[in-house]
Amino acid sequence: MVPQQIYLSPPHLEGDEIHAVVAAAESGWIAPAGPELNAFEREFCVATGNRYAVAVNSCTSALHLALLVSGVGPGDEVLCSTFTFVASATPILYVGARPVFVDSEMQSWNLDPAKLEEIIRDRIRNAGRPPRALILVHVYGQSADIDTVEAICQRFGVVLIEDAAECLGCIYTSRTRGEVSPGSVGLWGAYSFNGNKIVTSSGGGMLTCLDPDLAARAEFLATQARIPGSEGIQSILGYNYRMSNLLAALGRAQLRHVSKRVEARRAIFSRYRSALSCLPGIRFMPEAPWCRSTRWLTCITIDPEAFGTGRDDIRNALAERRIESRPVWTPLHQQPLFKSFIAGDAQVSEALGKWGLCLPSGSNLNGADVERVIDTIVSLCTKM
Repeated sequence: MVPQQIYLSPPHLEGDEIHAVVAAAESGWIAPAGPELNAFEREFCVATGNRYAVAVNSCTSALHLALLVSGVGPGDEVLCSTFTFVASATPILYVGARPVFVDSEMQSWNLDPAKLEEIIRDRIRNAGRPPRALILVHVYGQSADIDTVEAICQRFGVVLIEDAAECLGCIYTSRTRGEVSPGSVGLWGAYSFNGNKIVTSSGGGMLTCLDPDLAARAEFLATQARIPGSEGIQSILGYNYRMSNLLAALGRAQLRHVSKRVEARRAIFSRYRSALSCLPGIRFMPEAPWCRSTRWLTCITIDPEAFGTGRDDIRNALAERRIESRPVWTPLHQQPLFKSFIAGDAQVSEALGKWGLCLPSGSNLNGADVERVIDTIVSLCTKM
């Protein structure tokens, strides 16, 4: 009998999402604008502590808009975490700027503040000015040390853009603000509702901002820069970036369950750690003292000498048993697209990229499926 496929992080529907989408369709609001869109933006701000929000068609679009409205363009440099998905950095290229990549630290796997300051000082010495902005990525459901990073950005006049695509539901304990959501501290925040995220609208994203005028400008650009009442007359370049009203209805229904989804993923992580942390060579992504991670994905590193086999062998064995896993991000500075851009010393990111693996972590994963993953990995260890 062929075992059922176990996916890495599939969409999780509770049932009320279907009713929400049908109700939105029956209302006649099929076009991008509509009451669901506005309600989703308001409710997202309440849920995350953000001030202003613009619902868009992807987190990538949100980052692009943040850079555009911040005035970043050709000739500018933009700092970016190197240990992240490619979409964190491609918007830098969209605006004609140059990425400058920064390594991670082992405490959270996120951007290293000490290396951030070091590379800013280096760019001042060599380019005559600091980079214009920083895209600070919060990876795998865990927050970077935002307070420290924010202080560095303020000291050097760097615009802070938080890429919280993977981090909705995380809690960051700020030294000055108390408990806050990653994505709500910097001038801009960007979130993803892709199908593998804790909250999904099948696709889509949210751009958040501290400034009402800048948020309004982003919404204007996301709506083809269409001037109200102008009968289609354009004065500047705009973009077709707005989320649809139907997808906003789906996102609203999903948003109500975010806390429960986080608890489910944390429980899955705990089960994996309980069963696998005793194996030689297996290490889990730590939880930094400044945050409560969502454990969006359970991530491990494998030392092949200690474990007896390598990361890719484990991944292939899982695939043979119809279990989806995925290597952690390959650092961006190691990818062909970005090989000509500046990167500082990145030993931590490179080690994580070489040895890291993401295990199935969906909030609808049942106990038997988790045990199937565990049993497969245990069976591959040859050094016990």
